[in-house]
Amino acid sequence: MITAVERVRAAYARIARVDRPEVWIGLRPRAEAEADAAAVDAKAAAGERLPLAGTVLAIKNNIDVAGLPTTAGCPAYAYLPDADAPAVARLRAAGAVVLGTTNLDQFATGLVGTRSPYGAVRNAVAPERVSGGSSSGSAVAVALGIADIALGTDTAGSGRIPAAFNGIVGLKPTIGLVPTEGVVPACASLDCVTVFARTLPAAEQALSLMAAPSGRAPKAPVERRPGPWRIAVPPTRQLGPLDPGWAEAFEAAARQLADSGAELLPVDLAPFTEAAAMLYEGAFVAERYTAVGAFVDAHAGSPDLDPTVAGIISRAGDVRAHQLYADRRRLESLRLRAMASLGDADALLLPTAPGHPTLAEVAADPLGANARLGRYTNSTNLFDLAAVAVPAGEVNGLPFGVMLVGPAFTDERLARIASPLTAPPLPLAVVGAHLAGQPLNGQLLAAGGRLLRTTTTAPVYRLYALDTEPAKPGLVRVGAGGAAVEAEVWRLPAEGLGALAAALPRPMALGSVELADGSSVTGFLCEPLAVEGARDITSFGGWRAYLRSDCPDENLC
Repeated sequence: MITAVERVRAAYARIARVDRPEVWIGLRPRAEAEADAAAVDAKAAAGERLPLAGTVLAIKNNIDVAGLPTTAGCPAYAYLPDADAPAVARLRAAGAVVLGTTNLDQFATGLVGTRSPYGAVRNAVAPERVSGGSSSGSAVAVALGIADIALGTDTAGSGRIPAAFNGIVGLKPTIGLVPTEGVVPACASLDCVTVFARTLPAAEQALSLMAAPSGRAPKAPVERRPGPWRIAVPPTRQLGPLDPGWAEAFEAAARQLADSGAELLPVDLAPFTEAAAMLYEGAFVAERYTAVGAFVDAHAGSPDLDPTVAGIISRAGDVRAHQLYADRRRLESLRLRAMASLGDADALLLPTAPGHPTLAEVAADPLGANARLGRYTNSTNLFDLAAVAVPAGEVNGLPFGVMLVGPAFTDERLARIASPLTAPPLPLAVVGAHLAGQPLNGQLLAAGGRLLRTTTTAPVYRLYALDTEPAKPGLVRVGAGGAAVEAEVWRLPAEGLGALAAALPRPMALGSVELADGSSVTGFLCEPLAVEGARDITSFGGWRAYLRSDCPDENLC
């Protein structure tokens, strides 16, 4: 296992090698970071539990890090915090070492990553294109392999758009799940601290360590009927104009989820996109003026202010109170329509963005290019939803990403649903109580399983009736003297298969099962000692045939 000191040294070597100075606003001296890492290694050696030991962390520069100036992307706004923001403190307490603070669209106002006097942050894969904002530096630091995890914020999509453009994972939690104390607000009622990582498990771990009671009472979880995840997918025509190849990539992602066992449902996207337009075109932008409007007005014309950001915030001060109340009523009407359209779906699948602009395209039309990027992300916090953005392949050599959106406090569920997109589904052979229609088949359905085919094993197994509740058989490989046994092959998400394995009672076990066509897949087997004295039912050809037979033991039939 790599030590914290080794990981820090590797990070600084990577920083020098990639030569992306625009990523950082406050990079810590290497010796200082190494000293922190040495302290982590010493604690770990002494037996302290540090789940993030050996992990390096980057922080968006609108989140307080003790000892580093918080600028929110504006040098004149800088202040020196005495303490870490709670989100940062919790990750440090778990063993993460902070490398520094990262560049952003000024005052977290933008989805492009170019609105900063510290320079436009170039995309990690295609430097002529935008990195996405406002959490631009944090996403690129992860995508370039400098940081293992990074913190951003998300009000309109800033924790998801950069993830999509740089081919990484971005988790936007339920509002309030992660404390926002020590964060320069954009729209305080909508802001979320988000996490970037190269893998879904790493992002989930960081989010779980940052999460804390928020004062909000989570609704009781809706009891799900057994079966596959239900994912709402809008018709492609409702997505609006997309970059070439993006519609096909989105449809491929939907098929991949369906192939992993999900049930795809229709949904009307109109209330989501109508609400998305309200975030900047309506009265809600006034909250940005509440956050930093007085500062922007007092520094009008300063070279430290990005002119596009300053214009957005200053104009927000002209919003009238009656417009805010009217927009709140309209938003609630749209929210009700949106939730009714989702029905009992577990999640809504969307492209994370409709396209990926170049730096030149954003420079030519800074407001229009930015507004287009928020088409699918702007409504999420307005509707108080959670979201996860994950990579979903490439289009013309550029990362393509999708996001899954769901009700508040379904953060963990969304990650489970998204996992097939980041890890290929796995086949599982079953021969007994997990067969379709049998008592334990619901476990496969609940784990996202989908029946691929019915077949038989290779003729090298014996099947025994076990004395269990519910009744189930035990499959044992014997080689000589074996026979073919009826089997079903199911496809499960990797995490669903892992959950089944973790809960599997003895004498059952998972192992390699050889099928009639010569292929081998993971399947349910039985420990040989458990079948001593059990009835050999191999001659029936399978568990279903045995149950249909005139079996003398009514407890097993």
